Amino acid sequence: MTRKLAALGFVVLSACQAPIKLPHGEATFKSAIPAPPGKEEYRITRGDTLSVNVFQEPDLSTNNLRVDSGGYVAMPLIGQVSALNKTGPELAQDITRRLASRYLVSPNVTVNVVTPSAPKVIVEGSVTNPGVYDIRSGQTTLLEAIALAAGPTRTAKLSQVVIFREVEGQRMGALFDVAAIRRGEAPDPLIMSDDTVVLGYSNIKSAWRDFLQAAPIIGVFTRF
Repeated sequence: MTRKLAALGFVVLSACQAPIKLPHGEATFKSAIPAPPGKEEYRITRGDTLSVNVFQEPDLSTNNLRVDSGGYVAMPLIGQVSALNKTGPELAQDITRRLASRYLVSPNVTVNVVTPSAPKVIVEGSVTNPGVYDIRSGQTTLLEAIALAAGPTRTAKLSQVVIFREVEGQRMGALFDVAAIRRGEAPDPLIMSDDTVVLGYSNIKSAWRDFLQAAPIIGVFTRF
């Protein structure tokens, strides 16, 4: 009888002590990582070809203005103008302001994207073929990006994979455990255009190693 009461007491006590629930699951993961852009207005990126029309100023207008690797466009009179991550109207406003400050009275500028560049990801570190790869915007995952580089090497540290990303003008990074993703224990995050994926602690630059050591939580983008 005593043993039965003791056992019953243990069951009741165990039932009262709810297990501690650590943050996990798809909802938590999505809240930690900025979602890729949806149907919002297109933002200019490297490699895009733009048309810039300055009303009644044919010498300042062009239908073949390419955004360079630094995210800039070269305009007559005003020189380099940052275009990266701006919408067409935002870039037109910047060009208008600079032309009006010294050269034209009330310029009327419109900017449109003629040919958007293919979204790209840089994959570095312990992969078979590091390089720059085209991705499907909003559809390519981390595992797929690694596969584009012919997969990890035999010495790759899959628990130490970093995605570097620019978020609202801030350079950010997040640490991921690819082994856990492969086992289905963690979601496979979406890659965004211009992300950099680095596999393996030993392949990360010394400045980035400090970030890796300080990364607070797996899968959370942190400014560095």
